Amino acid sequence: MTQLCRKKHPSNQQCFQNTVLVWFPCVYLWLLAPFYALKLYCHDCGCIRISTLCTAKTVIGGLSFQNTRLTFTVRCNAIHTNLTLTHCRTLSPTLSLSHSSTLPLSPKVLAICIIQLERIRGCRSSVFLFLFWVLAVVCSLVPLRAKIQLVMYEGITTDIVRYTAFFSYFSLQLAQLFLCCFADQPPEGKTVLEGVLNLHTQCIIFSVPLRLVVKGYRTPLEAGDLWNLREEDTSDKIISDLEEEWTTECAKLQEKTMAAGVALGTRLPDQAQILRKLQKEQSSGFCLLRTLARNFGPYFLTGTMCIIFHDFFMFAIPQVLSLLLGFMNEEDAPLWKGYFYATLMFLLSCLQSLFNHQYMYTCFTVGMRVKTAVMGLVYRKSLVINSASRRTCTVGEIVNLVSADTQKLMDFVVYFNAVWLAPIEIALCLFFLWQHLGPSALAGIATVILIFPLNGFIAKKRSKLQVQMKFMDGRIKLMNEILNGIKILKFYAWEKAFLEQVLGYREKELKALKKSQILYSISIASFNSSTFLIAFAMFGVYVLIDDKNVLDAQKVFVSMALINILKTPLSQLPFAMSTTMQAIVSLKRLGKYLCSEELKDDNVAKAPLSVLIDNGTFSWTKEGPPCLKRINVRVPQGSLVAVVGHVGSGKSSLLSAMLGETEKRNGSVSIKGSVAYVPQQAWIQNATVQDNVMFGREKQKTWYQRVLDACALLPDLEILPAGDSTEIGEKGLNLSGGQKQRVSLARAVYRKADVYLLDDPLSAVDAHVGQHIFDKVIGPKGVLRDKTRVLVTHGMSFLPQADLILVLVDGEITESGSYQELLSRHGAFADFIHTFASNDRKESVTETAAQRGRTSFFFLTFHILTGVCQFLATDCLFLPQVRLEMYMEYFKTIGMAFIIPIVFLYAFQQGASLAYNYWLSLWADEPIVNGTQVDTDMKLAVYGALGIAIFGTTVAISVGGIIASRHLHMDLLKNVLHSPMSFFETTPSGNLLNRFAKEIDAIDCMIPDGLKMMLGYLFKLMEVCIIVMLATPFAAVVILPLAILYAFVQSFYVATSCQLRRLESVSRSPIYTHFNETVQGASVIRAFGEQHRFIVQANKRVDFNQTSYFPRFVATRWLAVNLEFVGNGVVLAAAILSVMGKDTLSPGIVGLAVSHSLQVTGILSWIVRSWTDVENNIVSVERVKEYADTAKEAAWNVEGSSLPLAWPQTGTIEFQDYGLQYRKGLDWALKGITLKIQEREKVGIVGRTGAGKSSLALGIFRILEAAKGEIYIDGVNIAEIGLHDLRSRITIIPQDPVLFSGSLRMNLDPFDTYTDEEIWSSLELAHLKNFVSNLPDKLNYECSEGGENLSLGQRQLVCLARALLRKTKILVLDEATAAVDLETDTLIQSTIRQQFEDCTVLTIAHRLNTIMDYTRVIVMDKGHISEMDSPTNLISNRGQFYRMCREAGLV
Repeated sequence: MTQLCRKKHPSNQQCFQNTVLVWFPCVYLWLLAPFYALKLYCHDCGCIRISTLCTAKTVIGGLSFQNTRLTFTVRCNAIHTNLTLTHCRTLSPTLSLSHSSTLPLSPKVLAICIIQLERIRGCRSSVFLFLFWVLAVVCSLVPLRAKIQLVMYEGITTDIVRYTAFFSYFSLQLAQLFLCCFADQPPEGKTVLEGVLNLHTQCIIFSVPLRLVVKGYRTPLEAGDLWNLREEDTSDKIISDLEEEWTTECAKLQEKTMAAGVALGTRLPDQAQILRKLQKEQSSGFCLLRTLARNFGPYFLTGTMCIIFHDFFMFAIPQVLSLLLGFMNEEDAPLWKGYFYATLMFLLSCLQSLFNHQYMYTCFTVGMRVKTAVMGLVYRKSLVINSASRRTCTVGEIVNLVSADTQKLMDFVVYFNAVWLAPIEIALCLFFLWQHLGPSALAGIATVILIFPLNGFIAKKRSKLQVQMKFMDGRIKLMNEILNGIKILKFYAWEKAFLEQVLGYREKELKALKKSQILYSISIASFNSSTFLIAFAMFGVYVLIDDKNVLDAQKVFVSMALINILKTPLSQLPFAMSTTMQAIVSLKRLGKYLCSEELKDDNVAKAPLSVLIDNGTFSWTKEGPPCLKRINVRVPQGSLVAVVGHVGSGKSSLLSAMLGETEKRNGSVSIKGSVAYVPQQAWIQNATVQDNVMFGREKQKTWYQRVLDACALLPDLEILPAGDSTEIGEKGLNLSGGQKQRVSLARAVYRKADVYLLDDPLSAVDAHVGQHIFDKVIGPKGVLRDKTRVLVTHGMSFLPQADLILVLVDGEITESGSYQELLSRHGAFADFIHTFASNDRKESVTETAAQRGRTSFFFLTFHILTGVCQFLATDCLFLPQVRLEMYMEYFKTIGMAFIIPIVFLYAFQQGASLAYNYWLSLWADEPIVNGTQVDTDMKLAVYGALGIAIFGTTVAISVGGIIASRHLHMDLLKNVLHSPMSFFETTPSGNLLNRFAKEIDAIDCMIPDGLKMMLGYLFKLMEVCIIVMLATPFAAVVILPLAILYAFVQSFYVATSCQLRRLESVSRSPIYTHFNETVQGASVIRAFGEQHRFIVQANKRVDFNQTSYFPRFVATRWLAVNLEFVGNGVVLAAAILSVMGKDTLSPGIVGLAVSHSLQVTGILSWIVRSWTDVENNIVSVERVKEYADTAKEAAWNVEGSSLPLAWPQTGTIEFQDYGLQYRKGLDWALKGITLKIQEREKVGIVGRTGAGKSSLALGIFRILEAAKGEIYIDGVNIAEIGLHDLRSRITIIPQDPVLFSGSLRMNLDPFDTYTDEEIWSSLELAHLKNFVSNLPDKLNYECSEGGENLSLGQRQLVCLARALLRKTKILVLDEATAAVDLETDTLIQSTIRQQFEDCTVLTIAHRLNTIMDYTRVIVMDKGHISEMDSPTNLISNRGQFYRMCREAGLV
């Protein structure tokens, strides 16, 4: 070897060529082949048929083997003529082993065997053989060069056979390498990623991503352009493997918790419960982590192996740099050594890049699978969680679990290895530094030891600041409720109160975020400064402890290269620790939810009788009071059971108990056969009418038509733009209440179940339609006559036809029997019937203002506006690059006061760094031995300035980011709350919630972090380029084209990356919408047994989202690999040019240039990553700003308004030629309405479908603005005052009672304007005082999301209490008593008559008996008033009103 190093042309060493270069690939193959064969044996993916590719590989392998035999024969003959070569040549395994008696051990034969084994085991591509052929070709390059030189000097005729054999052998190796770049056909029945190139080749040249990137640059990408997910990445495969293990883990955890409970038995029960709960929450997160590790750990470990190899190459590079600088010092060193070291450094850099990005690819793949797994588990849990657990976790919190927390886990997967690997890397760096600088390296260790406690303290503090997640959850939860109840907010003018609540959460969230970011900035500053501090400490100690210690170029720049390596683990460690802390918090939150209690399978058993409840006691929670007591029910098959009782008596709870939805304290419940359930509040999917009715079943045309006719849906389908193929909006927004209920009923009827549980389905429809549905569906002659039916009802007219009536009072069945039996007992039921039976039939044939009257409007506007929304989404989706305006918008919100100092501080920082490094190179070239003349004070001053600059920049960007985030969130919130109702009816709440959760989170954290990183590395790159060009000006010739190539590749990538990000964002919203929809309809899904179908739908949505995510991170790897090769080109250029200028360049300047050029690879990689992160996340600014340009309502308040505080004083309403259009160009919803309503007048509004009843109410509240004419209230034109001035002075009691999570007091009075006495008075008048008095916290009683812990009737009474509290001069009733029983309805009506006697009341009538004593009745027809007079006069006129009364049985 020494002889080799001294020769001018080392390739002439025949011994080296025939031993080392031949043995190296063969040893690799022989040593690793058994392990690879074992791996193939353990992973059978099915046999691949013999293909052209496999045949070609085998044939070429055979030819290569024959060629080697021929070479062996020729060389054996040469032995007799030239014995001096024998010793060396027999060392070659190709000769001695391959062609003797050990022929089967030949690497060529072994390679052919492995090719066939791979085919049999279904391996489409082989990394193992690919690396073997790479090594074989690389090791053949030296002999190839030698052979070419010999041919040029001696001519080919001297040994034509040997030369021909060698060149053929080399060509066959190249052919094998080329064929290894392609994947074989898949085994039968396997779906694979599109593209023929195998995976490892894609990681190197990324041909398939290149095609996608180029396509994305040329044309907008669509979902069809993306690759299909591999089978192992699909939800089905991932979750099927994981779910069983997680169930086992949960069972073990439950046993441990119970055991702990027994151990704590001596303590107080409350203490035991609290301790058990805390222990379970702690353990659940670790159980989840253990389950995920068990499933995804093995594949993750392959990535860990890659990062270990990466580290090996990373630490080899400084050693080669040391050799290169040693070569520069040797005057008589042969030039080839310099070129060899330069090339070796380049190759090591390339290998480092490849292994690093293979590791990143593996981590992102595992992260993607973890996200899929966790989302799947959360979704499945939401289908089985019990009511008590469900009330502790709202829809908003569940959405946050699958958005923010899954992202935290993905980050954890990527950075977890840094937690343990970074300390090892730091130790290795310090070991190599010890080798160069001796005990002085201890100064570096001391510096690191000082820095670690500081960052440990910061990490601990930051983990405590994770409370911002709690505030974020609260904000998202509140936003979800606001979006669900936006109509109520508009009617009551409550937007400001809720806006303040959201901003309260936001301020707390930002306060915690600001502290966290400042701590993070201190952490980053300390770690960045640590590089300089370590260098300063070590070099200072080194030169001071001994005058003979000299800092030459080798010591300085090899040490600096090692310190630069040290910088990576030091900077990664705080981030990895922070990510780990956040992941632990997220794991606990996820574990807590996934371990929450589920519905018990034994709640409902199978029984001989249709429905049987024996001595049942039920409650909604384990600890809570029972909602049903001593329940005994026996329902024979085919009977009709009616359940009656006052509001809150437990009617809906009884059905829930039959479904197994409640906590069974005592007794048993059993049901025979399948169940269909119609909830009190209809749950409608965002799908077509047909899909909602069939609900996953195949279409039976005759039965389907019969069901639609029975449920009175055929007239509605005629109105719809596409009949039963019309898509229903989210939560049935574009359907009336009655239509939603009838679709819900049709879904149940179509099911052909054995038992039907019907929770007051007739309350939302009018008497005529109700009677039709009862006769055709529920009653003795209906389509369900042979089925068992349990009907909760307030309609007395249906009771005589029931086989059994159950009377519920305060959760107990007080009476049961047939109608006649109960009457003959003369009990409470009989008195109730005698009082209210006469009123029952006095109901109108009209549907409500919230119902059929607005159907035609909703479907027309929904159809048109959806088209507009799709256009907006397409416009947003297909922009090739992020517009510059988005950056300008973001920086404008930060302000120039922050931007200019940030740029100045970065420039100052890099200027100081450049001067510091250049000074080091001058010091290294200093001829004086001890180097004591160096001004250490200047060194300290430069370092100090740099440290301040680093801290200033990071803190400034963090603060600037929070300023921008605050403004953008405020703008988004105001834009959304100022949007008209039509906006909410056509925009899915999942889209809006995604803006407030994921996009705001990106603006909070991702953009500032990305900007910090991008600016830092951009300035660092400028510094490196300046240094390299200072050392070798000729490098500009190389750097300039490389820079152009870099910019070219980057521009290609950014265009595609942004589109892939948008595709991912667009495909993410449907996941949240589907989650939201499922959680709200979980009881219906469970009742129908459709859990599996919904799980499949969720899987498809998640897979579609991952289909967009996977190409995005593969494209990122493609860019990073290509750009790192560009960076490695800079390393090669700097090294080669330094070798060429050996005579003119000093070792110091060469060391400076080459050591800095080694950083280019990492710098380019981080610039790309941070730039891409900023580009991708700036899309969040675009998506948040998207709603700034949508249509807005009029101003909430008009400045300088002279409106009196007591307005309206009389309550007169005057319509003057009023006209209303739902959209310009559509038919008039109201036309030519001229009408004056006097003070204290009571006016009923009736009319058939599409008549315009609801439009009058919407016009009064300016939910829709007038197209012509005016409305005057007390002589004031309402179009000239602010919306809040108008809406806060008039009151509506809506059809759908909406409550928000929070105290009962907040639900009644969000602005805190009334005293407790006034609130109690309003509750008394609303007949709620007794109920609220019995609640544990009274007015502070916490209502759950949507008011789910109150019955529907109680919620309606809370809405009445709101109206009584406001007591305005104008009251609008919109079917306000549909969900209450007749007795309560009578009480409400009498309350309204007494309390609003001196007010103007407008009632959109449902039960005609409630308006028969009104002053006037307005009959609407096709948008104009067809009749208007007192009820008595209208009946005597025998017009339309008379006919409606006759149909209702009033005349």
